[in-house]
Amino acid sequence: MKMKRTLIVFLTIAAAIFSGGVLSAVPAQAQTTTPPEETEDQPATFAADEMTHDQELGIITARGNVEVNHGGRTLLADSISYNRNTDTIRAYGNVALHQPSGDILFADSMDVKGDLKNGLISDLRAVMADRSRFAAQRAELVNDETLTMNRAVYSPCEPCKEDPTRPLLWQLKAVKVVHDRPRKIIKYYDAWMEVAGFPVAYTPYLSFPDPTIKRKSGFLPPRWGGSSDLGFVARTPYFYVIDDYSDVTITPVFTSQENGGLAAEYREKFTDGEIEAEASVAVDSETNVLSHIKSEARFDIDRTWRWGADINRSSSDTYMRRYGYGGESTLTSEVFLEGFRGNNYTSISTMAFQGLAAEDDPGESPIVLPLIQFNHQSDPNKYGAYQAVDVNIATLTRTEGTDSTRISVRPSWNISHIAPKGDIYALRATMGLDFFNAQGLSVPAERGETYDGSALRAYPELSFDWRWPFARRSGTVTEVLEPIGQVILSPYGGNSYKMPNEDSQDFDFNDANLFSANRFTGYDRVESGPRANYGLKWSLIGDGGGTTTIVLGQSYRLKDDSTFQSGSGLEDHFSDYVGKIHVSPGDHLDMTYRTRMDKNSLEFRRHELEFDGEYSILDYSANYVYFGRQEGSEHEGREELSYSLGGDITEYWRTKFSGVTDLSDDGGQRSMRLGFIYEDECLTFDATMSRTFYQDRELRPTDAILFRVYFKNLGEVTTDVTASN
Repeated sequence: MKMKRTLIVFLTIAAAIFSGGVLSAVPAQAQTTTPPEETEDQPATFAADEMTHDQELGIITARGNVEVNHGGRTLLADSISYNRNTDTIRAYGNVALHQPSGDILFADSMDVKGDLKNGLISDLRAVMADRSRFAAQRAELVNDETLTMNRAVYSPCEPCKEDPTRPLLWQLKAVKVVHDRPRKIIKYYDAWMEVAGFPVAYTPYLSFPDPTIKRKSGFLPPRWGGSSDLGFVARTPYFYVIDDYSDVTITPVFTSQENGGLAAEYREKFTDGEIEAEASVAVDSETNVLSHIKSEARFDIDRTWRWGADINRSSSDTYMRRYGYGGESTLTSEVFLEGFRGNNYTSISTMAFQGLAAEDDPGESPIVLPLIQFNHQSDPNKYGAYQAVDVNIATLTRTEGTDSTRISVRPSWNISHIAPKGDIYALRATMGLDFFNAQGLSVPAERGETYDGSALRAYPELSFDWRWPFARRSGTVTEVLEPIGQVILSPYGGNSYKMPNEDSQDFDFNDANLFSANRFTGYDRVESGPRANYGLKWSLIGDGGGTTTIVLGQSYRLKDDSTFQSGSGLEDHFSDYVGKIHVSPGDHLDMTYRTRMDKNSLEFRRHELEFDGEYSILDYSANYVYFGRQEGSEHEGREELSYSLGGDITEYWRTKFSGVTDLSDDGGQRSMRLGFIYEDECLTFDATMSRTFYQDRELRPTDAILFRVYFKNLGEVTTDVTASN
């Protein structure tokens, strides 16, 4: 084959023929070097296997692997004909026009200007930058800004590999489609949607941002649904872009049984932080005005300090759940300042709480102002010893009940050591200093029922930890047996009736805190007296990644500690037994079981079993929990089972079933949910049927069917379930 791409004669012909146009020929060897950056002012370059020239007509014909480049655009074709007089290129055979946006226009033939910005295209096939596709009988490109397509079809779906003639899963057809690139919008005129070849919807006009746009003002797909007390509910959100860094979404809410409402979401990013906030207002059938706000702000002051604010409030306990704005049981608002530098952490904050349960009394919810936390840990010395100090200050104010202030300082000295035989030792010495002041504190009747005054507590504590892991290798597994012991020395007492208990009211004795010097969750209560914790840990670790771990332990104290209530498992000299079994042989199962057994009868006082995994096409999970009520606790006992089972039905379809069952005597089924999901490269369909069985004031048991259809690049259509748990 005679190859003419490298002939230097191209330069001579180009100089004679293209001197008045935008094209200039380049020999093939020029393409092997890095070309200079192209600009719109530079002439186009081209290469081909062979070329002929009609000087009389001013027409150049190039054939074989033709490539024309200009201003970041590339035209490929089997052959082209360039008319110098009209500066027009007619391309034939496997024509492809690559554009700077990443879009590629394909056709059997194409007439374009020499700058590759204007042209007429027959039987267009376009691949957009996001890999979606257009097809049109005829298209016109104007200044590389507007592409108008007649009798056009759009779809991001891939053709069926087994039967390419089969209708696409979904496609959008229109009499005319206009891609306005300066405005970055695609407009459809007289458009209808087809699903599997069947028309399902029509609109005289439709517009969407093009693939280069991530945020653009406009209406979002509406959502509709309902609940037992609101009736039919429709939401029509409008998204408005304020600037490159902020936007707002306004959502009118229409209901058939109430007077509707309005919701808004605001977002803004700054160089040193961000703000996100949502709020709503509604009017019910009795003209009561309901509202809520949920917001979060985070800002960096410098490399050490940052501040933030969370404002979360609702006008009524059930409003957010009724209207679908969340199912929280408590709303917490906070403003804080915190700093991180070296081994130091400082936090100053104020907090307010709103309980949404029926039994919550707003007058008893405290305002915390201030809450100050400081933590410091020194670098270890040459022996590995280090010092630490924790400072915590909290003041709580209520409209009803106790007002209290506590100042706590906990300096400590710590050291650990690994002996030559592998046993591990740790020693910790702590001196706790606490100041309490209370106003209106409830105390036993013999103490006067209420107390106003102050109290001091000095609480030294010395703890010694020891563990000695023994390991042996057997085949492909490693077995580790590790006895663990801990001795703690501290004085008796320390929890006077004059000291309000704000942060240590409830705790759960289990394997996680078996070797904790103080099992209370806060600063207000401490464990007292000499005591010991001991246990055994056994592990089996396979080379393939599977593991099995068993932990069993108990606590002992010389004298009873009246701080621990009956049912806690720590009220006697010897505690209940606590244990954990964790089994994870592979991806198909991960199981954890926690328990607490009565020390005398070995009766189980707590069960917690959770497992999840997947096997073949199935994935599954379950969580069972049982514990009795502790005396003096604000929480009732609980026995509950939650579960889910899902699996792939076909390559694209999967299903999932889940539920929650209250197993207590007066319990029952709380919720059930069954869902079917279809997902491929261009469509996601989700259908969910659910039933909630609980009732809380205005909230009643609800049946719902939720549909969600997401069309790639176009958005989603979904129903909306307002009442939630």
